[in-house]
Amino acid sequence: MLEKMSNNLRFLSVDMINRANSGHPGVAMGLSDILAVLSTKINLNTKNHINRDRLVFSGGHASSLIYSFLHLSGFNLSLDELKNFRQLGSLAAGHPEIKTHGVEIDTGPLGQGIANAVGFAMAAKFASSKLNNSLNHKIYCLCGDGDLQEGISYEACSLANVHNLNNLVLIYDSNEISIEGDVKQAFRDDIKARFNSVGFDVYTIDGHNFDEISKALEMTKNAERPSIIIAKTKIGKGACELEGSEKTHGSPLGAELALKAKKAANWNEEEFYIDSEAKNGFEKMCKRSDGYFASWDKANKFSDEQLEFIAYLEGKKDLNVDFSKLDLSKNYATRDSNHACLNEIAKQIPTFLGGSADLAPSNKTYLKDYADIRNGGKNIAFGIREHAMGAIINAMARYGLHPFCATFLVFSDYLKPSIRLAALMNLKAFFVFSHDSIGVGEDGPTHQPIEQISTLRNIPNLYTFRPADMAENIACWQVALKLNNPSAFTLSRSALPSLNTSIPDISKGAYFIKYSDNAEATIIASGSEVALALEVAKDKNINVLSMPCFELFDKEFDKSLLKGKIIGIEAARSYELYKYCDELFIMDSFGASGKEKDVFKYFGFDAEKIKEKL
Repeated sequence: MLEKMSNNLRFLSVDMINRANSGHPGVAMGLSDILAVLSTKINLNTKNHINRDRLVFSGGHASSLIYSFLHLSGFNLSLDELKNFRQLGSLAAGHPEIKTHGVEIDTGPLGQGIANAVGFAMAAKFASSKLNNSLNHKIYCLCGDGDLQEGISYEACSLANVHNLNNLVLIYDSNEISIEGDVKQAFRDDIKARFNSVGFDVYTIDGHNFDEISKALEMTKNAERPSIIIAKTKIGKGACELEGSEKTHGSPLGAELALKAKKAANWNEEEFYIDSEAKNGFEKMCKRSDGYFASWDKANKFSDEQLEFIAYLEGKKDLNVDFSKLDLSKNYATRDSNHACLNEIAKQIPTFLGGSADLAPSNKTYLKDYADIRNGGKNIAFGIREHAMGAIINAMARYGLHPFCATFLVFSDYLKPSIRLAALMNLKAFFVFSHDSIGVGEDGPTHQPIEQISTLRNIPNLYTFRPADMAENIACWQVALKLNNPSAFTLSRSALPSLNTSIPDISKGAYFIKYSDNAEATIIASGSEVALALEVAKDKNINVLSMPCFELFDKEFDKSLLKGKIIGIEAARSYELYKYCDELFIMDSFGASGKEKDVFKYFGFDAEKIKEKL
């Protein structure tokens, strides 16, 4: 039975790739034996049960195998979709996307899926701590040599050790082949020693021996530590003369070799053949899981508070927060006003949690009324692991939590792939970046962000907020909590004057903080430069538009309200403002080390200097 199940996975994948004339048959053929056995162990069905196991493919190029598995198991992915693999509009896309029923997360670049799996495992531990420790599902992650070469994987697995994620099982497809051939020309790590050093249980098996695969998976069931199964496999298993060759990595086998491989395996030569016994084997997984979930539901009764937590987790509750206790009158650095906002949100939304890349005292992200997540609290000490941190909160958001992570804006570059994937999936994840301009001062140009805010603004589906004071910070969070998209907050290190006595409406991305119907010019500014813009416009017939969110402004604001010459002021490389502005006062270079006021003046962010040029 297992051999039939594996062959059906293997050859459906081969047929999909041949039909598309595009794809990666090697990994699909090499992993099909493992996936066939895993289907007999995993608690997974077509319903999104809270206690289901999660299956993550870190090597997303194995998508043909995922789709074969989902189709055979009875998920909502038709054979016609498989036949349209990699075609425009198909649910069987080139790399897995969450639009496809059964796909847990878009893993994207190699290594992301491992960090996502760690995020899922952390989320499960947190959620279980709120639900009588009743959640006992596993996170299974299939990964390969390429995933383990990417630095994000080590960051994430190091953190898995700290959190003792015994619900995490990595299955490493160790075929020792990459696109360029033998991995030893670039990768000679002792994987067993590496994972022993970060506290994993390590099992080494023949990845084509059904008994060894089964025994290893059973060993992980009651693990006390995270696990990795090093499965020695052959890329392109069953591809006759190309078995074990890098030539199977990213090129179709072709009709002739596919037919030859099917004959060698005594498999039906028909394209897209579905064996009834094999399909029944995969469907048993769903039936078995139905019974398991029904028993779990019957055994677990939750309080009203716990049911509310589940409602938040399932997206059935709006994220409404009362910020009325916060003081609008003080001169706050927006990292400080944001700290107050974070703590209010944490008090009122049970699924809100997060942390920083070892910078909580600097970017003010510590949730003061809560313990560490390992003790059931809401604070996450990510350590200096920005890359993994972003991918981890993506998985937490996908799990149903409402997470944030934080670092300095200049280091947002480390999180770019994860932020991009959050935007691609429309995840409700929050990325907090402090020290947002040349106002960083003495730390100098290596730590003064110049191009980063423009980079964030150029990511589709991401909303980037740069508030000017406490009132705007609250307004930004009120909008961000309602969006079904990720948000980024860019915040000042230094204190800024309080500009608003009430919370402004920033639902259209911007508002006039100084306005006249017959103004001769309009200044657009954000964050720390709004106060500067008001100083420039003082005693002049110039409007000032505070624009905390460019993306909303671009989509929603009535541009006809902009009067006269349009001037932009932002202490960054903000060329996107030229879409609306006639003249910009922005950074044309990297920054410099010095006192904040001296640095601003040196680069022309001075009211008198700007007035001279108007």
